[in-house]
Amino acid sequence: MTDFGVGTYTRNIVRALARLDRNNEYMLLGSAEKIAEIGPLPENFRGQPFDKNDTSVSGYLECRNLLQRMRCDLVHIPHLFWAPRSLPCRYVVTVHDLLEHMYRTHDRSSLRRSMHFQLTGRVLRHADRIFAVSKFTKSEVEKIFGIPASRIQVIYNAIDERFLRGHATEQDRQVLAERYLINQDFLLYAGRISPHKNVVRIIEAFSALKAALEKEGKFPGLKLIIIGDELSKHPDLRRTVIRGGVQNDVRFMGFVPIEVLRIFYDAAKVFVFPSLYEGFGLPPVEAMAHGTPVVTSNTSSLPEVVGSAAVLVNPENVFEIMRALHRVLVDQVLREKLKQRGYAQAQKFSWDASAEQLIAAYEEIGGRGRIRTVKLKQTVGP
Repeated sequence: MTDFGVGTYTRNIVRALARLDRNNEYMLLGSAEKIAEIGPLPENFRGQPFDKNDTSVSGYLECRNLLQRMRCDLVHIPHLFWAPRSLPCRYVVTVHDLLEHMYRTHDRSSLRRSMHFQLTGRVLRHADRIFAVSKFTKSEVEKIFGIPASRIQVIYNAIDERFLRGHATEQDRQVLAERYLINQDFLLYAGRISPHKNVVRIIEAFSALKAALEKEGKFPGLKLIIIGDELSKHPDLRRTVIRGGVQNDVRFMGFVPIEVLRIFYDAAKVFVFPSLYEGFGLPPVEAMAHGTPVVTSNTSSLPEVVGSAAVLVNPENVFEIMRALHRVLVDQVLREKLKQRGYAQAQKFSWDASAEQLIAAYEEIGGRGRIRTVKLKQTVGP
């Protein structure tokens, strides 16, 4: 799958910080490859390669010594973590979601779940500031871990700048026809494939939609394109396709780079994203930036993120998803309304605006003109 998650967040926020901040010194701590992915940076940004796993004793000691030598005033860890550590300076943490404490707990024993929960709470309580990527995520941190609202600041995510390069050209669309053999109308899902993403219900809704459209003589060649993890990891999806009789109409694409994903977004008739849980949910915003109508969930952070620019559905109701897809496909007035609202909604989220909030928080907590460390890998913990 194209690179979703913490890596996308970190690269984009560092680039925005570099555009806006020439006063503070930044040290980027992570693998040389991750640092190189960010691209050219000004003189007040420097990379410090660090490949050791700092959940090990040796890695932890080396990380701590490195921070002391660099005389860091503040560490920004761009993801929620739990491993107990003691940093030699203040730290702030970005919380993208609390998925680990909701949808994956069945993979652990009761003791491990309890320990994971307690240690995560300790991390949050000792942070000087918690950055939540949505009001929904902030409320979850308050509710589940009992953190006071005054210690949590909402700083929204934004989409990768490569999704803002205008519409796909005819030459771009030829890529879909020649490389991916896509010559017909299609619905699109893009994102990770895991139970909370609700991809099984997308396929079931698509199967019901095909039956309804066939009776009406509309969109006879409509396909469903699923861009995500390799299908071999998710045999339940193939079984759902066969059960729904849509083997010839559902395509699983696996990994797609952003340069190609933006073409898929642009060419799709509808983007469907009925996720059961999202801390923010970038894919609907990416689709809206291309003027593609969106059908998404009425739960978690998604209503907050899409505003009035998408059709909201109960993600647990297959026929509600199907009816929404049908409506968005055939109602041209609605499609145009969603297109215009989508453009406006996507523009509300900006990495520069988010970086400005971070800089103000850094200077409030760590002082102006001081050294900030941004972690580029998911290893460190206080």
